[in-house]
Amino acid sequence: MTLTYTSYLKINELLALQDPQSDEHDEVLFIIIHQVYELWFKQLLHELDRLCRLLREGEVGPALHTLKRTLTILKLAVAQTDVLETMTPLEFVSFRDRLETASGSQSFQFRELEFMLGLKQSAALEDFDPESEDWHRLKARLVEPTVWDALVSYLLRRGYGVPTDLLQRDVTQPVKPSPAMQAILLRIYREDPETMALCERLVDLDEGVQEWRYRHVKMVERTIGTKQGTGGSSGVRFLRRTLFNPAFPDLWAIRSEF
Repeated sequence: MTLTYTSYLKINELLALQDPQSDEHDEVLFIIIHQVYELWFKQLLHELDRLCRLLREGEVGPALHTLKRTLTILKLAVAQTDVLETMTPLEFVSFRDRLETASGSQSFQFRELEFMLGLKQSAALEDFDPESEDWHRLKARLVEPTVWDALVSYLLRRGYGVPTDLLQRDVTQPVKPSPAMQAILLRIYREDPETMALCERLVDLDEGVQEWRYRHVKMVERTIGTKQGTGGSSGVRFLRRTLFNPAFPDLWAIRSEF
């Protein structure tokens, strides 16, 4: 059978994946936006896995290219919020009850992204069935080194005297500020332009994720206000607690030292 555009991209199967639970016009938009988000999350995970491998191998050039692509995808994901915000509160509430227990907090891929960036909380696994593939994927990410750990490996390869406690840290825990790492980063910013460029792209990544969180919070707030979130979550109140929580705290801490 000849390969065609439709068969290669599984277009017919793709277009059959939208299954509205109501006849409301805006539910199709709601479904498509979130399905597209999940596709971008898949690609971001794909890129960050490559980034970690490249950093461990000391390949700074390809790592910077991968970061550029990652940041471009992230900007596009943030911009998609504009489309979702064209839906008014009345339009959303017209089908909201059909979502039942479904909630964005159940996105295991976004949790994987958080874990990869070092924002790890084992309690997140409680939102998933321990028998499910989702739970096992997230569990695997919990025990894997993060992007920050890959950077630490890169710095060690580059000849920087990374303290042993940073090399042997418990990767199931969030990345914590380290005065020793901050001293290394200050030296890098003053003496090593190539590695400084890499660090600045990681700051862009951290800032981009925080921007996505902020836009998401404001989108939810303008759609449902302070009501309970879909699926029984605490909604905006919970989402606000996730704001301004950097993945790479040392890269922010050194800003006041120059």
